[in-house]
Amino acid sequence: LVAPSLDSFLQCIVLGVLHCAGINCLAYLNGSAFSTSDYLFSGSRDGTLKRWELNNGDASFSATFESHVDWVNDAIIVGEKLVSCSSDTTLKVWNCFSEGACTRTLRQHSDYVICLAAAEKNSNIVASGGLGGEVFIWDLDAALAPVAKSVDAKEDEVPNGNSGPALTTLCNVNSSSSIASSNGQSHGYSPIAAKGHKDSVYALAMNDTGTLLVSGGTEKVVRVWDPRTGSKKMKLRGHTDNIRTLLLDSTGRYCLSGSSDSMIRLWDLGQQRCVHSYAVHTDSVWALASTPSFGHVYSGGRDQSVYLTDLSTRESVLLCTNEYPILQLSLQDDTIWVATPDSSVYGWPAEGRTPQKVFEKGGSFLAGNLSFSRARASLEGSAPVPVYKEPSFVIPGVPAIIQHEIMNNRRHVLTKDTAGSVKLWEITRGAVIEDFGKVSFEDKKKELFEMVSIPAWFTMDARLGCLSVHLDTPQCFSAEIYAVDLNVSGAQEDLKINLAQETLRGLLVHWSKRKQKSSSHSLSNGSSGGPWRKRITDLDGTEGDLPWWCLDCVTHNRYPKENTKCGFYLHPAEGSPAPNITQGKLSAPRILRIHKVANYVVEKLVLDKPLDGGSDNTFAMGLTSGSIAGDEFGYSENIYLEEARRLDSSL
Repeated sequence: LVAPSLDSFLQCIVLGVLHCAGINCLAYLNGSAFSTSDYLFSGSRDGTLKRWELNNGDASFSATFESHVDWVNDAIIVGEKLVSCSSDTTLKVWNCFSEGACTRTLRQHSDYVICLAAAEKNSNIVASGGLGGEVFIWDLDAALAPVAKSVDAKEDEVPNGNSGPALTTLCNVNSSSSIASSNGQSHGYSPIAAKGHKDSVYALAMNDTGTLLVSGGTEKVVRVWDPRTGSKKMKLRGHTDNIRTLLLDSTGRYCLSGSSDSMIRLWDLGQQRCVHSYAVHTDSVWALASTPSFGHVYSGGRDQSVYLTDLSTRESVLLCTNEYPILQLSLQDDTIWVATPDSSVYGWPAEGRTPQKVFEKGGSFLAGNLSFSRARASLEGSAPVPVYKEPSFVIPGVPAIIQHEIMNNRRHVLTKDTAGSVKLWEITRGAVIEDFGKVSFEDKKKELFEMVSIPAWFTMDARLGCLSVHLDTPQCFSAEIYAVDLNVSGAQEDLKINLAQETLRGLLVHWSKRKQKSSSHSLSNGSSGGPWRKRITDLDGTEGDLPWWCLDCVTHNRYPKENTKCGFYLHPAEGSPAPNITQGKLSAPRILRIHKVANYVVEKLVLDKPLDGGSDNTFAMGLTSGSIAGDEFGYSENIYLEEARRLDSSL
């Protein structure tokens, strides 16, 4: 559920142990130096990262890292730290072995942060690039230091994320039109800026010692920088389309680039030129991963294929094909992990230690050096056959929601996911109340249509693969419904429930209970007013930057209430023999039970009680029908009942 306001908005997302949207990035951690297990980290379009423990040919869930409020676009391992970047314009730093706690949020980018790079032998240096054309080099030790370096310090947040299954998550986001507007220097620390890109940056790579950085994007050139100063070293031209992925060897002499022109190029940075071009793919190349010796490269892209290429002999083989485009690759010994727009993570056999074994299985070809050579070969029917037909590992995900419709009662939402399953959600509970299976979404929508009119008290999107419900004050408090219509047992007949208030009470019930016990006034989420995200079950009562209107509603039962009444006219249904009982306009609360109107009709037609006050009368809420007088006025009880039914159906 997402609730924007003038100062901030809340977001609440139904999530579990598994990802519920596409996987954008993967990072492998060899645990030999830290623990007995290896780990794989996956970053998703659902806004979370997850840690998977790899043991004995199996991958098991280990933790959820939850703090980003938009897509996670890239993640890297830096020593024992995990660094991630997101479309929420931030970088976040985590302890790889924690239960998901975010230690710091770094803000400097003005637009989506797309890519990261790190120096393997220098665990302090990280580079980030994004759609704003910005490249920043961060010293993590300085950025994470508690003492600010600049007088322009701005208090930063310390968001929270935790492991284990989640039911619902709150997300507090600055309500200004751009999330980036809340961005500033992180605790006064300013990263080094590598200035030169005029447009979006899609790819970064750094050598082991952190003395060389390469970047690429929509300008079709590979830029080389000194990350210690942010100064330009050279510019390499050759690609004819966007550069989407980059690799540097450990020494920093050789660079591999993959482009939307479908080519892979090998650059000698010492000679400042391209020494080899590999025409392996039939479409854009989006992902590269090399063996430790930099002798072989695994590549994937829009053509849904993963190839293995020997960089010296130019021999290439189709390793496997997928149902979706390849977004990123991560090599773990003899397994190549594949990220795609699907919510599952796939591991394929790769023979990373001895890649020559793959070529011995046959089906290899020599990579051409012109982009059209592979396309022509494909058209001529000489497309290669994949070496492996099935992945050796699958970490399953939850099908992402791709279509939704808010029903007329403003409590139910009909959804359809990538598996074709159609479900009905109860928004005030954040739960599925009926699973219809694989049926027609449009037919089910028509079937569930109700002739009711409830004010629109929320908006919705499914950008993160799950339902995000946005609440904006004061509009969110405009919808009320009678308690009896919600099947509240023992409720008085005239008791009305505000849907937004009850929803907020449910979301913040843990916060309310712990707030009463907590005497601390510290802000566990920070006080910068920037985005943060936390499970509602983990709210500890110290979150002081929750929107004021939410707290007022939950703790003091105060929220904007409209006292205005709606004017209306009451006429007999077309073709009815009933007379017109009033010539003037009536008024009533915006929500009114139909039997109140029926009682009024009974009173006027059967009991013939006069109205007080002329043409603009206020609807009497407490009238009872009394006894029905038969045909005294030439009007039978049956006609009255028929008129009431007509009135009921028309309203």
